[in-house]
Amino acid sequence: MRETPFVSTDKITNEQGEIGFPVEVHYIEVAKLYMSKIRWQWHDEIEIFIVKEGQADLLTDNQKIRLFPGDGIVINQGVMHALQPASTDTGCSVYSIAFHPSFLFGFGDTVLSTKYLLPLIASPNMRTLELRKHDPAQAEILALSDSIIACNAEKKYGYEMILKSYLCRIWVMILENITPPPISKHKETMVSMDEARVKEAIIYIEKHFHEQITLEQLADCIHISKSECCRCFKRTLQLTPFEYLMKYRILRAIGLIHGNAPDADSISTLALSVGFNNASYFNKVFKQVMGCTPSEYKRKTKNDPTISAGPFLSL
Repeated sequence: MRETPFVSTDKITNEQGEIGFPVEVHYIEVAKLYMSKIRWQWHDEIEIFIVKEGQADLLTDNQKIRLFPGDGIVINQGVMHALQPASTDTGCSVYSIAFHPSFLFGFGDTVLSTKYLLPLIASPNMRTLELRKHDPAQAEILALSDSIIACNAEKKYGYEMILKSYLCRIWVMILENITPPPISKHKETMVSMDEARVKEAIIYIEKHFHEQITLEQLADCIHISKSECCRCFKRTLQLTPFEYLMKYRILRAIGLIHGNAPDADSISTLALSVGFNNASYFNKVFKQVMGCTPSEYKRKTKNDPTISAGPFLSL
């Protein structure tokens, strides 16, 4: 469930069936993304964010972590998260390093995976790990992350092996020197249940967004009441299910516009293709979300080649 175009677990092999290079490094200007944020997502890769400019808030389903320039954060497998500028008046830019653990430990149960992999990815206390530049141990992890970014940019011969060595050192440092704070069992259970439900609901929305989805259908798909469904979304995403659905539909409409899809030729057809049965209402919601009408947005994309399709098409 990604916004940025990272490698995912179903793309570890190429068309020839060969194992690929499951590491991606990206520089992201958050203000240029849809809604000026890295939208809610989760994935099987470990991810490290490093803030370069501005201040960022990393959101999970139970906390908001403020990150300053030079700070970073490690996000474990399967943890639902989003990232946004700390202030709507200022933007921020970040580097993201995403890698699949198979790059370090291979596939299947091995001595290394039992000793070093499972203690990290299976730990309920290791959902996120803050990296503060003023802490000596964490600063070393940040320095290694900077080395990964530089190594990936240069791509000199053997960079894959060098990059792997940096990631191995980071992994060991996390296990040896950083102990995440304990959380209560009740809070852990609540977080896990809310997150699991919302993930399942999001998958349903992203599969059926072009249909007429009711709150009752959404609640039924995750086997809870309508009121509890709303509470789960609010606790986890700070959005109602309807707000998430509307913003996702607009995201898909933007993707069609950038892709010059036939469905984007007319506003009424575009509205129908993303689940709106009324073009006027589609225009209203689009303007609320994007600050302009779909027609105005189409003109902007044609007149300004610097508006990138990438952040919108990489769902």
